[in-house]
Amino acid sequence: MIRFCLLLLAALSLSACAPQSEGPYRTRDASDGGTGKFFMGREIAPVLEDDHEQSGVDRPSRDVRELPERLINALRLGPADRVADIGAGSGYYTWRLATRVPHGRVYAVDLQQVLLDSIAVVARRDGFRNVVPVMGAVDTPNLEEESVDLALIVVSYHEFSHPFEMLTALLQALRPGGRLVIVEYRAEDETIPVPSIHRMSEEQVRQEAELVGFEWIENLDVLPQQHVLVMRKPLG
Repeated sequence: MIRFCLLLLAALSLSACAPQSEGPYRTRDASDGGTGKFFMGREIAPVLEDDHEQSGVDRPSRDVRELPERLINALRLGPADRVADIGAGSGYYTWRLATRVPHGRVYAVDLQQVLLDSIAVVARRDGFRNVVPVMGAVDTPNLEEESVDLALIVVSYHEFSHPFEMLTALLQALRPGGRLVIVEYRAEDETIPVPSIHRMSEEQVRQEAELVGFEWIENLDVLPQQHVLVMRKPLG
């Protein structure tokens, strides 16, 4: 009996120390500055406290770092396209996208009502009738099925707490042949002054997107420090 109790205690102890699973995720000891939540071998990053979007301020240095016009040119948008700006923040990309789709629509998706309210105010003030603020959730952008031609996520996908659910929801929101574009700092380049947990490799993003049904298209080599990873919803 004593031996059985000792074995039971040992088993319980090992179970407590082992990685825990929750659907597609695993939980184990967090790395320095990490969350301890893993998806397909990748530790999900925490939201940076000094993120430019947290304060709603777009720093001038961001133009130099992200080259937004070069990125948007590479998207090859049509004037009537419907675009989802996922993690719109204060609208840094929203306004640039809106000028490229004058006969289309830009859905500015964010989790913070204060930022969405700010976007609505600027849209009214500056006459952007094609901009629609959308309150998203951690696991869905809350977009209608097959309602958008392109979804853009810039330097925030690695922080999504529920990437599997979000990718699945984006696949549903895209029209057949619609594109998902994920921009992330290159994990392969150690010279980039960004913590490794806030960078992603092409292979990792591709594996995660293909898991839910996206088709790989290409990695656009248009930015000096970031991948521009393009996937699409299958036509069939």
